[in-house]
Amino acid sequence: MVVKNQIKLIKSLQQKKCRIQQGLFVVEGVKVVQELLASAYKVYKVYSADSSVFDAVEGSEVVSQRELKQMSGLKNPNIVIGVFYIPQPKKVDFKDWVVVLDDVRDPGNLGTIIRLCDWFGIGQLVCSHNTVDCYNPKVLQATMGSITRVNLVYTAIGDFLGKSNVPVYGAFMDGHSVYRTKLPETGILVLGNEANGISKQVEALVTARVAIPQFGNQTTESLNVATATAILLSELRRG
Repeated sequence: MVVKNQIKLIKSLQQKKCRIQQGLFVVEGVKVVQELLASAYKVYKVYSADSSVFDAVEGSEVVSQRELKQMSGLKNPNIVIGVFYIPQPKKVDFKDWVVVLDDVRDPGNLGTIIRLCDWFGIGQLVCSHNTVDCYNPKVLQATMGSITRVNLVYTAIGDFLGKSNVPVYGAFMDGHSVYRTKLPETGILVLGNEANGISKQVEALVTARVAIPQFGNQTTESLNVATATAILLSELRRG
């Protein structure tokens, strides 16, 4: 039986300030929990309503559906909830392309971008301090476990770009067509906020502006940032 203070702790991890205070984050769903258990992430506790799912995991605990619902941040809870320790950030590796996000706020967008980085083999993702927290439960849900294979670093990206020694490409509506741009083997790709794009401070540090040309009806204002990331990463890997 799960005691009330455990339920209170897990519920509190829906909030960023509590995740920071406790050094813990919570994920829901069999696949994501399995991915995290198989990774370098350190497990705090796994709670499951099905004793056959995670019975071999050290620290696992069988709970009732009622208790699982009390812990969950979802309207329809999964059969498993995992609580893991937030790891210390690693140094950014510049051996390959690095993706930088300037103030991306939507959890679904960040989760999808993390998954795209994993798909295209981009191991380094740098986020501004105002970008949504990667341990937000909605972000984690959208990554489908890809967060275990992408190094995420939150930093002041103006300082980060200013100190970098590789070309910095920024995604802009008025940039040069990415289909006609010869891209190097390594560099930094910057994508901006959903509504405002790349900030002026960061724009000043961009060395090349690229765009995804529009072929259809001109009434469409712009692409979703995650969709744009998919197209641009595909071009990076196409060579």
